Amino acid sequence: MAKVVALANQKGGVGKTTTAINLAASVALLGKKVLLIDADPQANATSGLGFDINLKGIYECIVGEATAEEVIQHSEDIKKLWLLPSSINLVAADTELPTMENAHRIIKGIVDSVRDKFDYIFIDCSPSLGFTTVNILTAADSVLVPVQCEYLALEGLSKLLNTIKMVKGRLHPELEIEGFVLTMYMRNRLNNQVVSEVREHFGELAYETIIQRNIRLGEAPSHGKPVMLYDAAATGSVNYLNLAREFIKRNRNK
Repeated sequence: MAKVVALANQKGGVGKTTTAINLAASVALLGKKVLLIDADPQANATSGLGFDINLKGIYECIVGEATAEEVIQHSEDIKKLWLLPSSINLVAADTELPTMENAHRIIKGIVDSVRDKFDYIFIDCSPSLGFTTVNILTAADSVLVPVQCEYLALEGLSKLLNTIKMVKGRLHPELEIEGFVLTMYMRNRLNNQVVSEVREHFGELAYETIIQRNIRLGEAPSHGKPVMLYDAAATGSVNYLNLAREFIKRNRNK
């Protein structure tokens, strides 16, 4: 049964979708069967892996027009990577989900239907803390939080942590924090202070691997590829493969 990891941070621009794409691809390249679920209406994970954002996907599963197995797409570039796409239609989910029976567990049912086919399922959440994100947190085993190496990014963490605490208390007692991944790092005093504060505050939950600012990370999605297929020698490729190794090692030890 796959471990289900939601990537969440309500602050946009922190490298959440970049991390979702490249961590999922890296874990798959390291030999694990991986499903990436794009649960962001912007569908950037879908287009970033080279898929059409007009395909049927997670929204059609939510409203009962398709099953996950029917709409999951297989990557042509990475043998052990699959995608459950998103589209702009998902915008409607925040208003439609609350009207459904067993509303908080709709996405959990979708995830559970394919859980036995993969080693890991990563879910790219939208940059909000609405009903859809709460639904995803109820479906996940853990939450991985990308944190930009800036103080404004740190200030927004309390809202996310409170939401995780609420979901854990009311809906999903087994939900855990997978960890915090520092992103967009540049070697300067401010970024180093943020790294120190995150590690001091969160201890072992802060990943050792840091994702550095890298122009190739920004270019790769426009080519529909994870960075390691776009430029294997890029700093971003090295960072995300190292993050994947650390992620797998941490989970092997649990």
